Amino acid sequence: MTVTIENLVTSGTFALDGGTWDVDNNVWIVGNDDECVIIDCPHDAAAIISQVRGRKVLAILLTHAHNDHIGAAREVAGAVGAPIVLNPEDLVLWKQVYPDSEPDRHHAHGDVFEVGGATLRAIHTPGHSPGSTCFYFESEGTVFTGDTLFNGGPGATGRSYSHYPTILASIRERLLTLPPETVVRTGHGDDTTIGAERETLAPLADSVEFAESVQSASG
Repeated sequence: MTVTIENLVTSGTFALDGGTWDVDNNVWIVGNDDECVIIDCPHDAAAIISQVRGRKVLAILLTHAHNDHIGAAREVAGAVGAPIVLNPEDLVLWKQVYPDSEPDRHHAHGDVFEVGGATLRAIHTPGHSPGSTCFYFESEGTVFTGDTLFNGGPGATGRSYSHYPTILASIRERLLTLPPETVVRTGHGDDTTIGAERETLAPLADSVEFAESVQSASG
Protein backbone atom coordinates (compact mmCIF):
# COMPACT_ATOMS: atom_id res chain seq x y z
CA MET A 1 0.00 0.00 0.00
CA THR A 2 1.40 3.37 -1.03
CA VAL A 3 2.59 5.76 1.66
CA THR A 4 1.49 9.35 1.08
CA ILE A 5 2.38 12.73 2.56
CA GLU A 6 -0.49 15.05 3.44
CA ASN A 7 -0.19 18.70 4.44
CA LEU A 8 -2.59 20.61 6.67
CA VAL A 9 -2.07 24.29 7.50
CA THR A 10 -3.37 25.55 10.84
CA SER A 11 -3.32 29.10 12.18
CA GLY A 12 -2.71 30.50 15.64
CA THR A 13 -0.06 32.27 17.69
CA PHE A 14 3.54 31.71 18.68
CA ALA A 15 4.45 33.01 22.15
CA LEU A 16 7.87 33.18 23.77
CA ASP A 17 9.89 35.65 25.85
CA GLY A 18 6.87 37.88 26.39
CA GLY A 19 6.03 38.32 22.70
CA THR A 20 3.18 36.92 20.63
CA TRP A 21 3.05 36.53 16.85
CA ASP A 22 0.36 35.30 14.45
CA VAL A 23 1.59 32.25 12.53
CA ASP A 24 0.50 29.61 10.04
CA ASN A 25 1.93 26.15 10.69
CA ASN A 26 2.36 23.07 8.54
CA VAL A 27 1.12 19.77 9.91
CA TRP A 28 2.43 16.72 8.07
CA ILE A 29 0.61 13.38 8.07
CA VAL A 30 2.57 10.45 6.66
CA GLY A 31 0.98 7.06 6.11
CA ASN A 32 -1.40 4.92 4.10
CA ASP A 33 -5.12 4.15 4.28
CA ASP A 34 -4.70 2.18 7.52
CA GLU A 35 -2.08 3.95 9.64
CA CYS A 36 -0.11 7.17 9.88
CA VAL A 37 2.14 9.38 11.96
CA ILE A 38 1.53 13.07 12.62
CA ILE A 39 4.49 15.46 12.48
CA ASP A 40 3.78 18.45 14.74
CA CYS A 41 0.43 19.32 16.32
CA PRO A 42 -0.23 23.08 16.19
CA HIS A 43 -3.29 25.13 17.05
CA ASP A 44 -6.35 23.28 15.72
CA ALA A 45 -6.92 19.84 17.22
CA ALA A 46 -10.26 19.31 15.46
CA ALA A 47 -8.76 19.95 12.02
CA ILE A 48 -5.87 17.57 12.68
CA ILE A 49 -8.16 14.84 14.01
CA SER A 50 -10.40 15.24 10.95
CA GLN A 51 -7.41 14.89 8.62
CA VAL A 52 -6.53 11.55 10.23
CA ARG A 53 -9.82 10.15 8.89
CA GLY A 54 -10.06 7.35 11.42
CA ARG A 55 -6.67 5.81 10.70
CA LYS A 56 -4.51 4.34 13.44
CA VAL A 57 -2.03 7.00 14.52
CA LEU A 58 1.22 5.31 15.49
CA ALA A 59 2.86 8.41 16.94
CA ILE A 60 2.79 12.18 17.13
CA LEU A 61 6.36 13.15 16.24
CA LEU A 62 7.33 16.63 17.39
CA THR A 63 10.11 18.54 15.65
CA HIS A 64 10.50 20.77 18.72
CA ALA A 65 8.48 22.13 21.63
CA HIS A 66 7.62 25.72 20.82
CA ASN A 67 3.97 26.30 21.62
CA ASP A 68 3.00 26.76 17.97
CA HIS A 69 4.12 23.19 17.22
CA ILE A 70 2.72 21.37 20.27
CA GLY A 71 -0.32 23.37 21.38
CA ALA A 72 -2.85 20.78 20.16
CA ALA A 73 -0.73 17.72 20.92
CA ARG A 74 -2.39 16.60 24.13
CA GLU A 75 -5.92 16.96 22.75
CA VAL A 76 -5.06 15.14 19.53
CA ALA A 77 -3.20 12.39 21.40
CA GLY A 78 -6.17 11.83 23.66
CA ALA A 79 -8.56 11.63 20.73
CA VAL A 80 -6.53 9.25 18.54
CA GLY A 81 -4.75 7.23 21.23
CA ALA A 82 -1.22 7.96 20.03
CA PRO A 83 1.97 8.62 22.01
CA ILE A 84 3.60 12.05 21.86
CA VAL A 85 7.31 11.75 21.06
CA LEU A 86 9.81 14.59 21.67
CA ASN A 87 13.56 15.02 22.02
CA PRO A 88 14.14 15.43 25.80
CA GLU A 89 16.40 18.44 25.31
CA ASP A 90 13.25 20.44 24.57
CA LEU A 91 11.50 19.60 27.84
CA VAL A 92 12.20 23.12 29.13
CA LEU A 93 10.00 24.46 26.30
CA TRP A 94 7.42 21.68 26.63
CA LYS A 95 6.93 22.63 30.29
CA GLN A 96 5.97 26.17 29.29
CA VAL A 97 2.91 24.72 27.54
CA TYR A 98 2.24 21.59 29.62
CA PRO A 99 3.73 22.24 33.08
CA ASP A 100 2.01 19.24 34.68
CA SER A 101 2.86 16.54 32.15
CA GLU A 102 5.65 15.15 30.00
CA PRO A 103 5.69 13.65 26.51
CA ASP A 104 4.88 9.96 26.39
CA ARG A 105 8.19 9.01 24.83
CA HIS A 106 11.51 10.55 23.83
CA HIS A 107 13.26 10.35 20.48
CA ALA A 108 16.99 10.70 19.81
CA HIS A 109 19.28 11.12 16.83
CA GLY A 110 19.11 8.04 14.61
CA ASP A 111 15.84 6.66 15.95
CA VAL A 112 13.68 5.04 13.28
CA PHE A 113 9.89 5.15 13.08
CA GLU A 114 8.02 2.76 10.79
CA VAL A 115 4.73 3.57 9.11
CA GLY A 116 3.04 1.73 6.26
CA GLY A 117 6.17 -0.29 5.54
CA ALA A 118 8.31 2.85 5.20
CA THR A 119 10.68 4.46 7.71
CA LEU A 120 11.33 7.93 9.07
CA ARG A 121 14.71 8.58 10.70
CA ALA A 122 15.21 11.22 13.38
CA ILE A 123 18.04 13.71 12.76
CA HIS A 124 18.86 15.85 15.80
CA THR A 125 19.49 19.40 14.56
CA PRO A 126 19.84 21.72 17.57
CA GLY A 127 19.98 25.47 17.17
CA HIS A 128 16.43 26.76 16.78
CA SER A 129 15.88 24.95 20.06
CA PRO A 130 18.06 22.46 21.97
CA GLY A 131 16.03 19.43 20.91
CA SER A 132 15.05 20.45 17.38
CA THR A 133 14.79 17.35 15.22
CA CYS A 134 14.16 16.66 11.54
CA PHE A 135 12.61 13.47 10.17
CA TYR A 136 14.16 11.98 7.03
CA PHE A 137 11.86 9.97 4.77
CA GLU A 138 14.59 8.57 2.55
CA SER A 139 12.44 6.34 0.35
CA GLU A 140 10.38 9.35 -0.70
CA GLY A 141 13.30 11.76 -0.95
CA THR A 142 11.87 14.06 1.71
CA VAL A 143 12.97 15.58 5.00
CA PHE A 144 10.62 17.28 7.46
CA THR A 145 12.63 20.10 9.01
CA GLY A 146 10.31 21.85 11.46
CA ASP A 147 11.83 25.27 12.10
CA THR A 148 15.45 24.28 11.44
CA LEU A 149 15.58 24.89 7.67
CA PHE A 150 13.18 26.93 5.56
CA ASN A 151 12.79 28.00 1.96
CA GLY A 152 15.42 30.73 2.14
CA GLY A 153 17.68 29.61 4.96
CA PRO A 154 17.92 28.78 8.66
CA GLY A 155 15.17 29.10 11.23
CA ALA A 156 15.09 31.93 13.76
CA THR A 157 17.58 31.96 16.63
CA GLY A 158 16.93 35.27 18.34
CA ARG A 159 14.97 33.93 21.30
CA SER A 160 15.56 31.88 24.44
CA TYR A 161 17.21 28.47 24.09
CA SER A 162 18.31 29.13 20.49
CA HIS A 163 21.82 29.61 19.08
CA TYR A 164 22.78 30.81 15.59
CA PRO A 165 26.20 29.11 15.26
CA THR A 166 24.65 25.83 16.38
CA ILE A 167 21.82 25.89 13.83
CA LEU A 168 24.29 26.64 11.04
CA ALA A 169 26.46 23.71 12.09
CA SER A 170 23.42 21.41 12.32
CA ILE A 171 22.27 22.35 8.83
CA ARG A 172 25.73 21.99 7.33
CA GLU A 173 26.61 18.68 8.96
CA ARG A 174 23.26 16.89 9.03
CA LEU A 175 21.00 18.37 6.33
CA LEU A 176 23.12 19.71 3.48
CA THR A 177 24.76 16.27 3.33
CA LEU A 178 21.46 14.77 2.10
CA PRO A 179 20.97 14.32 -1.67
CA PRO A 180 20.38 17.69 -3.39
CA GLU A 181 17.04 16.62 -4.81
CA THR A 182 15.65 15.92 -1.32
CA VAL A 183 12.43 17.87 -0.79
CA VAL A 184 12.46 19.99 2.38
CA ARG A 185 9.02 20.15 3.98
CA THR A 186 9.08 22.90 6.57
CA GLY A 187 7.23 23.90 9.71
CA HIS A 188 5.99 27.12 8.10
CA GLY A 189 5.69 28.18 4.49
CA ASP A 190 6.63 26.56 1.20
CA ASP A 191 8.73 23.53 0.36
CA THR A 192 12.27 23.81 -0.95
CA THR A 193 15.09 21.37 -1.75
CA ILE A 194 18.43 20.61 -0.18
CA GLY A 195 20.13 21.68 -3.41
CA ALA A 196 18.40 25.06 -3.40
CA GLU A 197 19.34 25.68 0.22
CA ARG A 198 22.96 24.75 -0.44
CA GLU A 199 23.03 27.69 -2.84
CA THR A 200 21.20 29.95 -0.37
CA LEU A 201 23.65 29.12 2.39
CA ALA A 202 26.82 29.25 0.31
CA PRO A 203 27.53 32.89 1.31
CA LEU A 204 27.44 31.79 4.97
CA ALA A 205 30.37 29.40 4.60
CA ASP A 206 32.61 31.59 6.71
CA SER A 207 29.93 31.85 9.37
CA VAL A 208 29.58 28.08 9.46
CA GLU A 209 33.31 27.71 10.01
CA PHE A 210 32.96 30.21 12.83
CA ALA A 211 30.12 28.15 14.26
CA GLU A 212 32.30 25.06 14.33
CA SER A 213 35.09 26.94 16.06
CA VAL A 214 32.65 28.22 18.68
CA GLN A 215 31.39 24.71 19.34
CA SER A 216 34.93 23.36 19.62
CA ALA A 217 35.89 26.11 22.03
CA SER A 218 32.85 25.49 24.21
CA GLY A 219 33.56 21.81 24.10
